[in-house]
Amino acid sequence: MNAGVIAAAVVPHVPTLGLAKNTPEFQLTLAEGERALGCALRKLKPDLFVVNSAHWICTFGWYATCQSVHEGMCVADEAPDLIPGIPYRRKGDSEFASALVGEWQAQGLPAGRNDTPHYAWDYGSLVPLLYLDPDAEVPVVQMPTVILANHAECMKAGQAVHAAAKRLGRRVVFLASSAFSHDLVRGRHLKPTPEREALDQRFIDQLKKGAVTDAIAWFPEYSRAAAAEMNGKPLAAMLGALQALSADGAKLVGEQFGGYAQSSGSGNANIVVWRR
Repeated sequence: MNAGVIAAAVVPHVPTLGLAKNTPEFQLTLAEGERALGCALRKLKPDLFVVNSAHWICTFGWYATCQSVHEGMCVADEAPDLIPGIPYRRKGDSEFASALVGEWQAQGLPAGRNDTPHYAWDYGSLVPLLYLDPDAEVPVVQMPTVILANHAECMKAGQAVHAAAKRLGRRVVFLASSAFSHDLVRGRHLKPTPEREALDQRFIDQLKKGAVTDAIAWFPEYSRAAAAEMNGKPLAAMLGALQALSADGAKLVGEQFGGYAQSSGSGNANIVVWRR
């Protein structure tokens, strides 16, 4: 069985998915799609998920969560009425996290360990996993969105996930917990502008075709014009992971689970890219 990144996905984390009672009807397709995607990913028998959340934000450096067990209470600090406290307990992978930090450092990236027992998860990390892995079977390592990293650096960080996984013989699913377009407005029911939704659909189509080279070439223009979440940094890291997988000779194809749906002007969908 192939070691390294075996699949990479964009997964939504809109806070109304945190508790079913808060999920509006037009977002049910996101919940249903994320649940179906999780079934498909777990059938691949991954050794761990690496989650790059748009809501764990670090200014300067790259950190990996090195705890052997992740346990705590997740509160959405920007929406505590929607996620006032969801308890979680999930396995970590300290060996992989340490190897990932070492790989980042070997590539010249500023990197360090997050091994504090007081660390609490952001909702961007937890919400997708509630659907993708509801029984908390798959170990998790988190990595942040780094403000001072440009797209090229984010891609290197994603490539390092593949390299570390190959070195340890791990089968890894990379999860970019992020919206596509993300020019937010007040009003959960409001969609992205037609122009931004069209940009999202073009990028999604590239991923569904497994056209990673084309997606990378267009990405600076796309992320700017679509106002991608966190300037597209988690998406760029995912593209880096896929580029590394493709460089190993893998022929890629993508698939969408569920529909495209809005949340306060953002565009969201469940998209996975994996081997044909």
